[in-house]
Amino acid sequence: MAKSYARFVCQECGFSSAKWSGQCSHCGEWNTMLEQEPEVESKTLLKKASSSGRVIEATALSDVETDEKETRLRTGFPEFDLVLGGGILGGSVSLLAGQPGIGKSTLLLQVAESIAQSCSVLYVSGEESAAQVKLRAMRLFQPKVDIKRSLVTHLDFAASTSANDISQTILDGKYQFVIVDSIQTLSLDEISSAPGTPSQVTNSGNVLIRAAKATGAAVMIVGHVTKEGMLAGPKMLEHMVDVVLNFEGDRYGGFKTIRAVKNRFGGTNEVAIFEMGELGLQEVENPSAALLAERQNVDGSVIFCGIEGTRPLLIEIQALVSQTIFGYPKRTASGFDLNRLNLLIAVLEKRTKLRLSDKDIFVNVVGGLRLADAAADLAVCMAIASAAAGKRLDDETVVFGEVGLGGEIRSARAAPGRIAEAEKLGFSRIIAPRTVKHPKVTPATNLRHVLSDYMKS
Repeated sequence: MAKSYARFVCQECGFSSAKWSGQCSHCGEWNTMLEQEPEVESKTLLKKASSSGRVIEATALSDVETDEKETRLRTGFPEFDLVLGGGILGGSVSLLAGQPGIGKSTLLLQVAESIAQSCSVLYVSGEESAAQVKLRAMRLFQPKVDIKRSLVTHLDFAASTSANDISQTILDGKYQFVIVDSIQTLSLDEISSAPGTPSQVTNSGNVLIRAAKATGAAVMIVGHVTKEGMLAGPKMLEHMVDVVLNFEGDRYGGFKTIRAVKNRFGGTNEVAIFEMGELGLQEVENPSAALLAERQNVDGSVIFCGIEGTRPLLIEIQALVSQTIFGYPKRTASGFDLNRLNLLIAVLEKRTKLRLSDKDIFVNVVGGLRLADAAADLAVCMAIASAAAGKRLDDETVVFGEVGLGGEIRSARAAPGRIAEAEKLGFSRIIAPRTVKHPKVTPATNLRHVLSDYMKS
């Protein structure tokens, strides 16, 4: 039988080559060619599996015993517990991903300090030394508690990049909650590739998950993200873990949000909103009031009532329209999808009398939030129209509704919650789709009529 040789496989498109190259010749991506061992022939693999395997003993699903009183660890942040489905479940493995400097390590240190008051916690860092973590802990907790009595007694720290050592420590059964910061720094002794490669990330995550399931310890893993905001490494890691959390926001200021994109023990429709302060991350109790506290009602400013998870929020959307000095007008969006903005500008030009082909348009969502709510369309269109005409909207007006390609205003989900939030903060007029029935709602049928009424005000 001919000798089989290792091949180099692109981690993006799956292209295989007999030799390594810096750029994949199939998809053009750089540094994606990784060595893989030769595959075993299917006949040989089937023969080995049939000889070494055994018949699985199945159990009727109705006879499976469950723990109805599931124990969950409280993080010290009620909103964060809500995102997790009521807290951190024992034996679960969670993945927290976010851009550098946004506050992942700070948040997990605060969570570790809170959980350490009731059970044993281990904080494992592959990026920082014990002295660096101790300095952060002193900055966060010294004004509130005695750092020596609170942390040293309950919270253990280890600096390690060995997935073998960390998994063996979890299997020892001493700790109920383990934090690993981060998965991209870990490596297995059995794999020769560098830390952060797909094989190391996948297999390191696998041994941590197996150790957590075997002992019932809860494990929280930190993950890096790429410049596009996606989790760095193979997608397989997200499939293996129980919970995937995205930490989003502006790392230099503004609000930061945590939302679950995957949760085997709860829903994915909740969001926790934080703000970085001198004592670390703090939950924002009334984000709507905080977002509108510094608002100045000028042209291009519109209040939008959005939904973050199941929570209604009043958010200011700002637009700036100016004459372009280049041959091609510039469109810029902060906190709003740029492709969606270009679509709305095209609808405005086609369905109304606005002429924006020679205008630079800038849209900003105040507070560092990123809107994924389709009901923000009407607010963005009205903000652009306001800035282009130089006229402002009434102080007591809130807007929400989706805009179709025909200029029609379509219904939005959770309308009663949006209206209740607007009423709570004292807004007397709500421009919403005509399907919403409420005394304070001004029904909107299409974009042209809404802007015509708005321009007259």
